[in-house]
This record gives sequence, structure tokens and C-alpha cells, in this order.
Amino acid sequence: MGLHPMIEPYDQGMLDVGDGNHVYWETSGNPHGKPAVVLHGGPGSRTSPNLRRYFDPAAYRIVLLDQRGAGRSLPRASDHATDMSVNTTAHLMADLERLRVHLGIERWLVWGVSWGSVLGLRYAQTHPGVVSELVLTGVATGSDAEVALMTRGLGKIFPEAHERFLAELPAGERDGNPAAAYNRLLESPDAEVRERAARAWTDWETATIPAPPGSVARFEDPEFRMGFARTVTHYWGNDHFLGDGNDEGVVLREAPRLKGIPGTLVQGSLDFGNLLGIVWRLHHAWPDSELVIVDEAGHDAGEVGDEALLAATDKYARAEARRED
Repeated sequence: MGLHPMIEPYDQGMLDVGDGNHVYWETSGNPHGKPAVVLHGGPGSRTSPNLRRYFDPAAYRIVLLDQRGAGRSLPRASDHATDMSVNTTAHLMADLERLRVHLGIERWLVWGVSWGSVLGLRYAQTHPGVVSELVLTGVATGSDAEVALMTRGLGKIFPEAHERFLAELPAGERDGNPAAAYNRLLESPDAEVRERAARAWTDWETATIPAPPGSVARFEDPEFRMGFARTVTHYWGNDHFLGDGNDEGVVLREAPRLKGIPGTLVQGSLDFGNLLGIVWRLHHAWPDSELVIVDEAGHDAGEVGDEALLAATDKYARAEARRED
């Protein structure tokens, strides 16, 4: 089937969300179509024009944004002077609400990938009246157990890369939370310390999460590498600012709050997050969800995963059209 053809935005802007932050947003597709908002990964990655292609442009009003500190949003997390204390999950959800109101949207489908799935799930749990459906891939829930798996547990699978990863930390901090320890290095006043830490963090991510070449190449951009590493360690080192303190995590525990919101979960069978059974447990706790497992695919579910994501957005557009008839 293939993704929809590439299209260009018909509107875009920078939304003042407070705290000195301005969030980049754009809209494409049908101005009168079914609203959908796309949440990129990271935290600290950026949106991509390719993400518009998961939606039928005749049926959807497609909203893309760069989350605080990421992509074209200002100020950038790569700038050491940027205040990260006002970049939390609660801030990002408030930004979504400001953008929704700014665009005059009552309810929208939320599409999220990786970290975007965490943000989308928590947003739907706390703002259920404005979320019509969820379409999520590379599913995560932001729990402490997931962070521990990604920063320590995978060391048993990638021992050489993990040894290099821990070696960049001060000797006294190698037994604690690596994400928090790396974040302290990334907040160092010494630019060289920050750069070494950003490189070591992204080298570990590259070693553990097989991804398309373009995704890996972005880490060769020093500005992107710094902003990404600083943001993801800021979130991973602080329980994703979910205010929980429970190893399982609030998103999974409160999955029943998603009742009544239709959802599609598209997951590669070889995604390392599956080692904790997260996506299966989420699916079984959320009665209105559909789970699509893509065999022999990892965090990026590949072409088969793309087909499942397209099928989901097409299905929800048809359902919307039937309700309007």
C-alpha cells in the first residue's frame, strides 16, 4: 500500500506557551478534515515531514509540532542556557492543550511514536474528553522498569557497548541511575564534558536500538545530539516527571482510564521493551485497544508496521465519516 504522498503544510507558526518557550506547529491535509496530532519520540527528538504521510490528506487535518526544546521550537535544549526545569511531561501536555485551543479543535486523534506514545497515553488519561482515538507505535509507558532495562538490563545483551557507556561516568556514579548521572554531566558548565557525555549517550542508543540509517545519522549533528541527549536524560533521570515513584509506572497502572477511547498499538516483536511485557499488559488493561504485533521487527516496525498504522488511521477516518452521515 505504501505511505501517502508527501504534502506541504498549509499553515504553520510559533505558539507562545509561556516560560519563555515558543513551540513550532504546522497543519497540513484537509483544513476541514478529522483533526489528528502527531507526537514525536525522544524525548527531545523532532517532528518529520514523513509523519504527515501516515494520514489520508483528503480525510485528515494533520497537526505536527516540535515539543519544547526540540526541533524548531525555542529555546533549544542544545543551548546550555535553556532552563530545563520548565520542560516536563505536565508542561508538554499543557502545550498540547494550548495548541488545540489555538487551532480551534474540539477533539483530535493522537498519534505517537516511542516517547510520543508515553506522552499520548498520559495525555489521554488526564484529558479523555479531547482525545478521539490513539494510534501508537514503538510503545512505551515511561516506567522506572523500562528506564532500568534500557540503561542497565540491555548491558547483558550488549556487554562491550555497555562497558563503554558506563566508563564515561565518574567511578562513584556507575552503580546508580545512569540516566541521572549522564544528565548531571550534560548540565556541566564545561562544554567538553557535555559533548563527551552527549556522544557517549547517543552511541549507547545507537548500539541498542536498531534504526533506519537516517535516524542514526541525525546523531552526527552536534546540535541535535546535544539537545536530544540532554532532554532524554532529563526525563529518564526524573521518572519522566510522572510523579509516581512506583516501578510499574502510573501510565500502565491507570490504563483502565482509557476505557471508551479506541486505540491501535503497533509493535515490533523484537522491540526490547517487550522484554517487560509492557505492550501486552497495556492492551489487556485497555479494553478498547487493538494490538498488532509485527514479526521480526524492532522498535521501528518497518514497512509492515507502516501498513498497520495506515490501516488504523484509515479505519478511524471511515468511522468518523459514518458518524457524520
